Amino acid sequence: MRQKTRKPTHPGTILEEHYIKPLGLNLYELASHLGISRNTLFKIRAGKVAITTAIAVRLAEAFRTTPNLWLNLQQKFDIWCELYGRKHKKIIPLYQPAQDCNDCIKAMGE
Repeated sequence: MRQKTRKPTHPGTILEEHYIKPLGLNLYELASHLGISRNTLFKIRAGKVAITTAIAVRLAEAFRTTPNLWLNLQQKFDIWCELYGRKHKKIIPLYQPAQDCNDCIKAMGE
């Protein structure tokens, strides 16, 4: 796997730069509208809290997007952080995939 050098943007930054600022939204009112605490919204904007499925649904309804937009942004961010931002012990593969696609085809036909 090729290492990416640029960290994906946290969805809280996307929320801030593409929705909150351009629409001139008041954070207290937005939090109330979304049914989440102001503290949670502030932490999302700061990139300190992940967007959950419940929050993704609320953001999607509020901004006429899809929950998948918010969850995909969060997932890309989380995966990058796990792969490149944290130290973790490399896992040895349990099996080695077939080197040649013909081997796969032959194995499926048997």
